[in-house]
Amino acid sequence: MRISIAQINSTIGDFSGNREKILAYSHRAAEQGADLVLFPELAVCGYPPMDLLDQDRFVELNIRTVHILQRELPQNLAVGLGFVNRSPYSRGKSLVNEYGVLLGGKLVFEQIKTLLPTYDVFDEARNFEPGREWSAFEYRGERIGFAICEDVWRETDIPGTSYVKDPVRELLNTGISILCVPSASPYVAGKLKVRRALAERISLRGNVPLVYINAVGANDQILFDGRSFVVVPGAPSLAPQGGPALAFNEDLVTWDSTAACPGLANDECGGKNQEEDPFGVGLSCYELDILEEGLVMGIRDYMGKCGFKRAHLGLSGGIDSALVAYLGVKAAGADNIVCFSMPSRFSSQGSKDDAAELAATLGCRYEVLPIEPVFQSFLSTLEGVFEKRPFDIAEENLQARIRGTLLMGFSNKFNSMLLTTGNKSELAMGYCTLYGDMNGALGPIGDVFKTEVFALCRRINERAPGGRTIIPQAIIDKPPSAELRPNQKDQDSLPPYEILDKILRCYLYDNLVKDEIAAQGWDAELAGRIVHTVARAEFKRRQAPPVLKVSPRAFGMGRRMPIARAVYEV
Repeated sequence: MRISIAQINSTIGDFSGNREKILAYSHRAAEQGADLVLFPELAVCGYPPMDLLDQDRFVELNIRTVHILQRELPQNLAVGLGFVNRSPYSRGKSLVNEYGVLLGGKLVFEQIKTLLPTYDVFDEARNFEPGREWSAFEYRGERIGFAICEDVWRETDIPGTSYVKDPVRELLNTGISILCVPSASPYVAGKLKVRRALAERISLRGNVPLVYINAVGANDQILFDGRSFVVVPGAPSLAPQGGPALAFNEDLVTWDSTAACPGLANDECGGKNQEEDPFGVGLSCYELDILEEGLVMGIRDYMGKCGFKRAHLGLSGGIDSALVAYLGVKAAGADNIVCFSMPSRFSSQGSKDDAAELAATLGCRYEVLPIEPVFQSFLSTLEGVFEKRPFDIAEENLQARIRGTLLMGFSNKFNSMLLTTGNKSELAMGYCTLYGDMNGALGPIGDVFKTEVFALCRRINERAPGGRTIIPQAIIDKPPSAELRPNQKDQDSLPPYEILDKILRCYLYDNLVKDEIAAQGWDAELAGRIVHTVARAEFKRRQAPPVLKVSPRAFGMGRRMPIARAVYEV
């Protein structure tokens, strides 16, 4: 049997657009001689639909789209796709997350998703009723089972999650000959290896080939990386005919179950890319490159799906804004990105020169808006109520808020999307200004630690053709500074990022409290101070723009914490 994998980028609620993609990819699969083409989980409506599922019109348009596809799809091609359906059960939620097969104008097979995740960014049990039966789709001599995304992740140790039902075992007990896994599995750096190991274990246990169909594209914070694959029992991950499905791009690949497939190396890259951790952040060169691709796709999709054609940002001459400018240009093109330098009395000449050099290298529009006159006006207006108190954080934040106001003014005037430039380390510690540098529609690197920002920039330069430097070396080498007071450095207020980021990982990813972090070898007083600062900065993050999720636990949807609480962890 020839099975095509169609990893498409669905837009939530764009039923006509998603239908056109399904039709186009199905016709391409038919032209390539496929017997069966498989689309990702909830490809018809987009994932995750969240509380749009409360709107009956959304559900009806989704079901109507399936009926239209029944008539329009190639009649001799079996097409598997995910959609929302009405629950067939008399009790429980009224909707189900379903995977169906269309053939000959009919819906010939249905499988309901059983395991409904409620951890991290997921909240499926809020809207869906779990499946209670499992059966095989008999087609062209094969018995094909469908385990929808989370239905296979029962095999892993997910903290705080325990499932009673085992859909994979139930399907294997029906005597399936092929297991298909349609998914909308979010990207996390390094997750592909986990997916493959899981698939290989299931394939070997059940003695069946496993076809993994993953979504691609970005919806709000969540990135889907595609990279669909096939495994067969006892063999390494296999590349479908024509190569593995692409990362962060739509793709169509075909696997012939009767033909031998070339093995895929454990790492999809060679040479320098195989270095495990060249920059000391736990990511190989390949993973850094993939991370960059994901961030670029996240910006591009967020802009496109929200109706923006251009974007802008403040370019300070620091490393964070440099990285965001680079990513923005890759996502939208240099003609659609505007960078603003907004120097104050504290801005160094080096930072101003570095910002101008980077903008010239990237080829994007560069504007200089000095904020000193506005700052002086603010200080004059506030002179009486400030009671001649010494210069402190109030005056520092005024500068950030002036810049934020100017950037939002440009956004309103030209319908341009403002990109914020804060990284995860800063967001964690609240080292950012509400209504200032936190203004914007999207935080592209808000889930990227500062040490990872440095690694990405070094990798970008290392990979640049012809030995040319993209991110000025001076930006990488200079000590980070907000430049809001004389001779300011980030580490006047924060621990060294190499230490801070490791302690943040213990607290944010491993859920360790102060004493447990200290038991890992870190200074107890420092660990307690970091934990306390993170907890007390939650009110800022609640008002921050969405960040592109690339880690196991991102701020926002992936980490839901109360604001008003006791900090018991210290």
